[in-house]
Amino acid sequence: MNRVSDAGRPSSPEEIRNVVMVGASGAGKTALFEALTAARVPGRRSREGAPPPTVVLAAAALPTGAVTVNLVDTPGQPDFVGDVRAGLRAADAALFVVSAADGVDERTRLLWRECDAVGMPRAVAVTHLEQARADFEATVTACQRAFGDAEPLALPLVVDGAVVGLLNLLRRSVTDHREGDGAADREATPDEAELIDAQRGDLIESVIEESEDESLLERYLGGEEVDTDTVSEDLRTAIATARFFPILPTHAPSGVGVEALLELCEHGFPSPASAAIPTVYTPAGAGFGPVTCDPDGPLVAEVVRTTTDPFVGRLSLVRVFSGTLRPDEPVHVSGHLQHFASHLVEEHADHDSDDERVGPLAVPVGDDTRPTTAAIAGDIVLVSKLSAAETSDTLSHKDRPALVEPWALPNPLLPVAVHAKSKGDEDKLAHALQRLVAEDVTMRLEHNAETHQLVLWAMGPAHVDQLIEALSSRYHVAVEVEPVRTSLRETFVRPTKVQGRLVKQSGGHGQYAVCHLEIEPLNRGAGVEFVDKVVGGAVPRQFIPSVEKGVRTQLEKGVLAGYPVVDVRVTLVDGKAHSVDSSDMAFQTAAGIALREAANDATVAMLEPVDSVRIEVPDEAVGSVLADLRGRRGQVHGTEPAEVPGRTVIQAEVPAHELSRYPVELRSVSHGTGTFSRSFVRYDYMPPALARELAAGPA
Repeated sequence: MNRVSDAGRPSSPEEIRNVVMVGASGAGKTALFEALTAARVPGRRSREGAPPPTVVLAAAALPTGAVTVNLVDTPGQPDFVGDVRAGLRAADAALFVVSAADGVDERTRLLWRECDAVGMPRAVAVTHLEQARADFEATVTACQRAFGDAEPLALPLVVDGAVVGLLNLLRRSVTDHREGDGAADREATPDEAELIDAQRGDLIESVIEESEDESLLERYLGGEEVDTDTVSEDLRTAIATARFFPILPTHAPSGVGVEALLELCEHGFPSPASAAIPTVYTPAGAGFGPVTCDPDGPLVAEVVRTTTDPFVGRLSLVRVFSGTLRPDEPVHVSGHLQHFASHLVEEHADHDSDDERVGPLAVPVGDDTRPTTAAIAGDIVLVSKLSAAETSDTLSHKDRPALVEPWALPNPLLPVAVHAKSKGDEDKLAHALQRLVAEDVTMRLEHNAETHQLVLWAMGPAHVDQLIEALSSRYHVAVEVEPVRTSLRETFVRPTKVQGRLVKQSGGHGQYAVCHLEIEPLNRGAGVEFVDKVVGGAVPRQFIPSVEKGVRTQLEKGVLAGYPVVDVRVTLVDGKAHSVDSSDMAFQTAAGIALREAANDATVAMLEPVDSVRIEVPDEAVGSVLADLRGRRGQVHGTEPAEVPGRTVIQAEVPAHELSRYPVELRSVSHGTGTFSRSFVRYDYMPPALARELAAGPA
């Protein structure tokens, strides 16, 4: 990682703007991020051609006028929604990037509603204006339908199919990028002025409607000319309070709209001093007390991303909510995901540590950094060598430990079984996965004791590819992927009587035990019962526990295909013993023999785990999802309208085996807009043909 020269740092929260960029994959978000960074970082240039898709959260601190804009770029692929939520936690305003060629997709609409629910200020940057199918007016209309009170602040100036400037609606001027490398403001031509005036009225009316001066709209509609300064002030207030959402056309390759976006971030979006702070507790769960964005207040900061750099080690991207973070200061680290998360986070055990010391601080500038001496409340910085801190952990003073309620954590639902390619890499694999778990709260590890597999739970196939690539490139561990095996169960389906007989004589002390067992199936969930009905001392009392131990041991191992046996009652009704050759082990062995002899395709059936699933999809996708569930042997229990208008919730029960690739297939069926959750319900009968196929394992 390179280091660029240090620069002036904000001295108060009012001099900071934290802005997160979000949008669909392919919308041009990363290209715009690079153009914005290049406009403010000396010596930095946007790369030629389209940049590769973003798969991890990136940040850049950009000096802009009197403020520093901490710009956070997030991935557009749905597999990396965890980084999107982390970016939203780090920021106080959101810049939605929408392609003029593709419009507003459903995932962008859902994310907009999430921001709306918490009152986050938002703006829209329209990209890809140069593409043949681009339509700025249609995109504005789509944004207004999806987002509400949104109006363009400028129109794109397009000449011979090339985006060469902006028509500024408020100022009635033109920013032209055709002269040299820079941009020049000029007066609009008559034709350009006509285009501006046709759109300007809608913008002025929308802004005045949100004005705190209730008489202003009446005066404007009455014909009074409202000066630009008054409208601009009301516009800034409406944007900062999330009552109005500006739209700006942009073209990253030429820089069109870049300065306008930076100006919007500086003057339109609020400072951290005006933004809401997440709920803060003590590590014990009690109230922490009032927390404000005050550099002199108690230290409260949160790790929003963790990575490992090959040169400097672990790097933590930290948002400071209160107080001031300084290098070499001792801090308290708190992580309590198990208390807040709605799903299993066993790898992130609740932890508190006073043994952490803040390493060197740096300001992120995309792929570069510059050292800094402190991070005040409201700022975002990189912290080196926080060995005990994981993503979403809280940093605070040792004498006043704090715990920030973490952002909503998505549940990884795509399982992939992995193993090291070579025996020598097994220890390295375990160490590398521990590192990745600390970095990424959207992955989960499962060591399945029944199938003897290491299962990595991820958000989707792109997430799996990223994790495997990280294992290879960063930790030099090669892994192989194998199908995830389902943990099945066996059960008896009809009453059975059987004799277990062990008689061995090999010249010396022999082995002798005979036991008669009756086996009965029980209802699902009843477990395993052992009953002693021996009379007359046919089996001596000291060997009754031996029979029970042999029964339970064999049932744990399985009697037909090697899976544990459940929901059965085994009754010892008779037997025989020898005064010399009978022993504890002989009766354990005889009991196991009896159970194995009782097991065949007619008496034993396979059980599979069944999950309860809650699926939320757009109304138009309900039919396709229901048909797909029927193909997965699912039982639909009902549908109901979701909280979000235009979406439906489907409740169903589906065999777990049928859900192994469901995150991918639901995305396909619902065009990327479906979500689901799952939880184990019970074991139930599996079709015999499928049971035989799974029991046989991979070919």
